[in-house]
Amino acid sequence: MSKPFAFLSIDAASRRVSLDARDPAFYRDPNPVYAALHAHCPTFYWEEQKQWYFTGYDQVNALLRDRRFGRQILHVASREELGMAAPMPHLEHFDAAEAWSLLELEPPEHTRLRTLVNRAFVSRQIDRLRPEITELANGLIDRFEKDGKVELLAALADIVPVTMIARMIGIPDAMGPQLLKWSHAYVRMYMFGRTEADEYAADRAAAEFADYVRTVIAERRAEPRDDLLTHMIHTEHKGQLLTDDELISTTIVLLNAGHEATVHQIGNAVRVILDSGLPPQPMFADEKATERTVEECLRICAPVHIFQRYALEDVEVEGIPFRRGDKVALILAAANLDPRKFDDPLAFRPDRDEGANLSFGAGIHFCIGAPLARLELNIVLPLLFQRLPGLRLAQTPVVKDVYHFHGLERLDLEW
Repeated sequence: MSKPFAFLSIDAASRRVSLDARDPAFYRDPNPVYAALHAHCPTFYWEEQKQWYFTGYDQVNALLRDRRFGRQILHVASREELGMAAPMPHLEHFDAAEAWSLLELEPPEHTRLRTLVNRAFVSRQIDRLRPEITELANGLIDRFEKDGKVELLAALADIVPVTMIARMIGIPDAMGPQLLKWSHAYVRMYMFGRTEADEYAADRAAAEFADYVRTVIAERRAEPRDDLLTHMIHTEHKGQLLTDDELISTTIVLLNAGHEATVHQIGNAVRVILDSGLPPQPMFADEKATERTVEECLRICAPVHIFQRYALEDVEVEGIPFRRGDKVALILAAANLDPRKFDDPLAFRPDRDEGANLSFGAGIHFCIGAPLARLELNIVLPLLFQRLPGLRLAQTPVVKDVYHFHGLERLDLEW
């Protein structure tokens, strides 16, 4: 039994791991733990979570694409067959909002919904937003540049992603703060160690969020505009229009996924760059250098660490038998640190060029907003370091108490 950290024990022979995800020494910096797992037990049964986890790059990449696994299970088996508990009444609104979520569906429904929204998120469409993102980011920096200090998350990181995804969908900028509140409450449902209070708060947020989206749908039906919501309302797929429930779920997931991870990643990336002690100028010397720096930040400090899949049939992986309905978990952030894929994986190397990271997933559920997130990061990070020379940490940032969404509580900077 190996015990490289006080909160971690690894039994490589049985592939059993005990790990306290609530220990600050873990969630503040999971990378050394991921390195220990790669060294001793890259595929393991996590005792506290009662589930199998995969960390190897090749395994995670393959399982994300493996059609024997999926994000939903009730399209192939009933709750009774699987021994699943009934839905919880106090999550009625949350479950309704999730019912048609792109993140949770499998084909053919996933294909139909994704086809309708995909056109807005392809790289050539997203690249048209470059001037608008640049103007927004510069305007925000203008507000605090002369102060010599800033809390970056509230002053910029929270604002750019939510504003841009809301504008694309057709929701006014003024709704940004409310969207953030709903989103923060909503995503706590996906955190380890969520409480009953979290569940009630998420259900309230889902109810309010859905009601608001319903009013905007009615407005767009009466008065169409050149925005994504109007496009979703009026575009047919094989003779079918989206229902209101499908429109609400899709809009909520796009708003949540379209900014939550990017907010975290702006903070994560700035911190990693400053912590490295490396001069930022070469990292942003040109477009290619900037792209590599952004990808290295995504690799070494991914904002979302885990995605789960259901076995859609009885299947064996690495000698482990899974029954239909069993859940497996894929640690994307650990796959990004696999020493068989990346040389010296815990080192931040902004010029690294060793292949794609898995921070946006892979397969049919590859993050639809990846081109938008990448563009925002490729614009915002160089601007910050160019406009604020001498940028440095004013104090050690505090990591949020939520594994497996990795982000900062606040990021105090000075220059």
